[in-house]
Amino acid sequence: MNVFGSLFRVSIFGESHGPFVGVTIDGCPAGIELTVEDLLPDLARRKAGGIGTTPRKEEDIPQFVSGVFNNITTGAPITILFENNNTRSKDYSELRDSPRPGHADFVLDKKFNGFNDYRGGGHSSGRLTVAMVAAGCVAKKVLEGMDITATLEEAGGDTDIVEALKKAVAEQDSIGGIIGCRVTGLPIGLGEPFFDSVESVISQLVFSIPAVKGIEFGSGFAAAKMKGSEHNDAIVNEDGETITNNSGGINGGITNGNDIVFRVAIKPTSSTPKEQQTWNKSTKSVRSLKVKGRHDLCIALRAAVVVEAAAAIALADLYMMNMAYHIVT
Repeated sequence: MNVFGSLFRVSIFGESHGPFVGVTIDGCPAGIELTVEDLLPDLARRKAGGIGTTPRKEEDIPQFVSGVFNNITTGAPITILFENNNTRSKDYSELRDSPRPGHADFVLDKKFNGFNDYRGGGHSSGRLTVAMVAAGCVAKKVLEGMDITATLEEAGGDTDIVEALKKAVAEQDSIGGIIGCRVTGLPIGLGEPFFDSVESVISQLVFSIPAVKGIEFGSGFAAAKMKGSEHNDAIVNEDGETITNNSGGINGGITNGNDIVFRVAIKPTSSTPKEQQTWNKSTKSVRSLKVKGRHDLCIALRAAVVVEAAAAIALADLYMMNMAYHIVT
């Protein structure tokens, strides 16, 4: 479904080439100051414009249509809309019969019996992450005193991002990347094992971001090669501070007071300029496909702020659950 959360509930709607995309946030506490300007910095980080990003540019000015009065949240559901004005739907006509390899085109057509909006990926497009970023901005307001920062650590296997992008442009092929995220200022005790552990809730949101293929917390997969005496984080005081942070700030699915640290793997954009082979459902044969339209060569460039938003939404829900279910001492 298109709804996430137990108490801080987020619902995303719209299609890439429809009139709007948007988000409804239910459960946000009343009395929080919230303005359009609060959302603009994160929305700007998601925008295209640099080397390796799509030529499609949208203004992305958020429109509050409910839940905010006199720049204060009312406690009612908050609905935020974003207009789609810069669309070129004709570029996608060929994809009706020739799905892009690695993209959701094929499975969406099968799942929805051909009734899905295929233009620009429809409801499964990365365009809808603008709505997630908006929801993340509201979630960050709920998490006052906590800080969430994500950055692109490498692209195309290279820590020199600029050189990786230059190479991608020269080769006219897409590349992926790795995004690192750190959350500071968290209290001890967030997380509701088993099924609402911090890792599982964050991972659910992160994997809803198009192109995400992996996530690891703390030492991640490297932990499989370590001994317990190496991996264990020695506790040094009553606040739970540890010398190392191989656990990534989480023990038993519960925050331990140290920074949450995780990394996300972003795959190369499916819409590569390279000619590819794919099944054509009209001719019932494999045909060559050269994708038209405007696409990112490295979507990871714009995804760090979306990862931040996913973490913020997940943690806001866990924070409100913790406040509701447990006595805080």
